[in-house]
Amino acid sequence: MKKVAIGCDPNASELKEIIKQHLSELGIEWQDYGSEDPIYANVAIKVAEAVASGTHDRGILICGTGIGMSIAANKVKGAYAALCSDAYSAERAVKSNNANIMTLGSQVTGSELAKSLVSIWIKSAYTPGGRSEPKIQRIYEYCADRQK
Repeated sequence: MKKVAIGCDPNASELKEIIKQHLSELGIEWQDYGSEDPIYANVAIKVAEAVASGTHDRGILICGTGIGMSIAANKVKGAYAALCSDAYSAERAVKSNNANIMTLGSQVTGSELAKSLVSIWIKSAYTPGGRSEPKIQRIYEYCADRQK
């Protein structure tokens, strides 16, 4: 896996540092896209563009709830962000939905849970051709049509 792109808003800096340390412990390289900008969409767009362009295989975005980062990242063509709040959603975000960005909420997710969710999400893989393939392809088609 290439480096993971990671970024957050100023309120989530502490959790981002914990996750960066956790990624290092897992042997995953990461690149920090910042946390100083109070306009979380700016960081979300930078991370999403880095993932969508292939500079990074995956991205992690953190704000208070994870919702705003998810909405912003999903505006970037080729970025597929999923808010992960439990083990099942972290796994299925990748296995069923091929999400290449996970978002977390620093005000609603404790650090130990966040580390567990990151581990699950990093280890999960999408298998093309499965039951979810037609659903994923429809999303890709719709996004491609809108870009024309």
